[in-house]
Amino acid sequence: MAESMPSAPKRSSHDPGSSAAGSVTGAAVASGVTSADDGAHPRTGPAAPRDARPADAAARVARYSGFRPEVQGLRAVAVLLVVIYHVFMSRVSGGVDIFLLISAFFMTLSFVRRIEGGRALGLGRYWLHTFKRLLPLATLTILLTFAALWAFFPATQIAQFRSQGVASVLYMENWALAAEQVDYYAADHSTASPFQHFWSLSVQGQVFLVWPLIFALAWWWRRRTARSCVPVLAGCFGLVFATSLAFSVVTTASRQEFAYFDTRARLWEFALGSLLALALPYVRVGRVAGVLLGWLGFVSMISVGVLVDVQGAFPGWIALWPLLSAAAIIVAGQTGSPIGFDRFLSWGPVVRLGDAAYALYLVHWPLLITYLVIRDRPDAGAVAGTALVLASIALALVLTHWFEEPLKRWSWPEARSWRAGLVIAVCVGLVTGIAGTWERAELQRNQRLGENASANNPGAVALLPGYEFHGDPTAPALPRPEELPHSAADLGGGCPEDVDLPEQFRQFCREPVATEDPARTVVVIGNSHMQHWVPALEPLARANGWRVLAYIQHGCSYTVAAELEDAEACATWFEGSDEMLAAADPNLVFVQGTFSEPDGETWKPGLETRVRALVADGIQVVGIRDTPRFHDAPAECAALRGLESPECEIVHPMLDTPDPQRHLGSELEGFAPVDMTDVVCPDGACRPAVGNVIVYFDDDHLTGMYAASASHSFAQRVSDALQQDGITGIALPE
Repeated sequence: MAESMPSAPKRSSHDPGSSAAGSVTGAAVASGVTSADDGAHPRTGPAAPRDARPADAAARVARYSGFRPEVQGLRAVAVLLVVIYHVFMSRVSGGVDIFLLISAFFMTLSFVRRIEGGRALGLGRYWLHTFKRLLPLATLTILLTFAALWAFFPATQIAQFRSQGVASVLYMENWALAAEQVDYYAADHSTASPFQHFWSLSVQGQVFLVWPLIFALAWWWRRRTARSCVPVLAGCFGLVFATSLAFSVVTTASRQEFAYFDTRARLWEFALGSLLALALPYVRVGRVAGVLLGWLGFVSMISVGVLVDVQGAFPGWIALWPLLSAAAIIVAGQTGSPIGFDRFLSWGPVVRLGDAAYALYLVHWPLLITYLVIRDRPDAGAVAGTALVLASIALALVLTHWFEEPLKRWSWPEARSWRAGLVIAVCVGLVTGIAGTWERAELQRNQRLGENASANNPGAVALLPGYEFHGDPTAPALPRPEELPHSAADLGGGCPEDVDLPEQFRQFCREPVATEDPARTVVVIGNSHMQHWVPALEPLARANGWRVLAYIQHGCSYTVAAELEDAEACATWFEGSDEMLAAADPNLVFVQGTFSEPDGETWKPGLETRVRALVADGIQVVGIRDTPRFHDAPAECAALRGLESPECEIVHPMLDTPDPQRHLGSELEGFAPVDMTDVVCPDGACRPAVGNVIVYFDDDHLTGMYAASASHSFAQRVSDALQQDGITGIALPE
């Protein structure tokens, strides 16, 4: 085997693929983009300090020079780990963390050479040079993915994914994904974003902006003192490493979903790469030790994704595992042994795959996700997965050879800074322009459809006795698929000043209906399944001069602490629930009366305890029976198969059972149960649309539009239920 893998030929310092020649400016997979002179010529840089000896400076520069083909090969191994784990195991390998380390490693070597050589940093030129080389291939990938979105993806997801494409070209995708992890509604999607892998590219792009500022400090120190910049850089990166790692450990323990995409929780990985680059010239290992270190590092690196739930545990301290594994391989270096792992990493084909790692990382994920969407499958399987891996490698090699490398050699943008800036502007403009035009066209179309919605999209009104449809039978259902992710019920403004609620609880308080001198004060309390009935309640409240306040936290039920599914996340909300009721002093409280699951429905005794306490305080309570939950979103099914497809019609078990609230309603005066199940799922079946209005925007939440269309039925049933408790004179909305 060793004989069939000769070492890669040495590259000159002016080889565009040489990592020794300049900083690697590839993104998370560090594409190997380099510059022969790092964007600054010795003759244009400032003179070295008078007391600096040229021989010393040359020696310092030499310490951080030299092409390292085994690191380029390591990049190839890391990207293959990422691809294979994504395609075959639906898991994260830790390979991306290795990319982050390698990119900082090369960047640090490049800048140290500049500083120790007394050359100008040229930060403005560096930033232009870096993003000018990164963006064209990223832009091409984004635009091709846009085409796949338009052709193959469910319309319900296009708007969200399109915005992620814009975030990707702006190097903000990690923050977009982090925000979605704390967005209750946006987190519920059956298909991963084809731009999801851009999170690591975004993190690295942000580091490319920040890291040079640290090098600028070291450059200033070197210029003022004529001393080596290495101790200053070691101190700075050591501080970043310690601070960021501590932040990462704490945040991963408390908010792992957010921390995974948080740049601050990833900076220590870059800092470790920089510290490794600074220390490497002073580390010496023998040949035998190098062979052992290289192979142990490799075995350790490939075992991470198998033994650790990387996506669930990273980026806390456990991320040291793959990073130290990669560091061991780098420290082992070129052993010269025919059985050393570096021999494989330095093999020409492996090095060339490392050169194409950026392209491979970019293309493999959208290819995989698009295939899964087209085939409507949760995973690729062995045969298709192998084909996807091979296709990704082939496409990456083609793009690298025929697109990326010619652009690297293109001299026109390098001649003037404004030209490099123009390339960047064109790339960003293409993505944002196409996405913006696409979005505006959809908004205009939806606006036209909305103007005729009362006739063409009656929703639950179509279920009322004697209703006759006089609209356009060919009109599309609303909300349009691209609007569904944003079609949740609106709770209105923030918590009003006259509600004397402690500050930590005010985040949960809203005022959907503000009324001066209200006839009644109504509080809607509970989770998102209470929120989605607010549009149905509003017309009834306005017709009767009621003030409506909402105290809502997604996933938190108004029951007792022992019955909360996520007690930790609901602790603050739950603690403030009594404070809210005391501050609002309501006459009427709406609660979620039952709790549905895809396979049934339950009644929680803790809710009964809370209801009895409210009634004992003289507060009338209305319990709204829960809406059915499903395993999959009906609207997603309709987007793929059509609104009228029988496959999208669901018969939920709770449709054939009586309302579990009835027993308490018949026994306890002051508690009025309301069942809207037959309005949500008429005629014993749950369909994607009723009256040409989409009912659910995901697998368990009503669209605000459908809830509003059900206001007539809702008002009538609430009025009837309250009348059973002796509350009369309630006006129904027109």
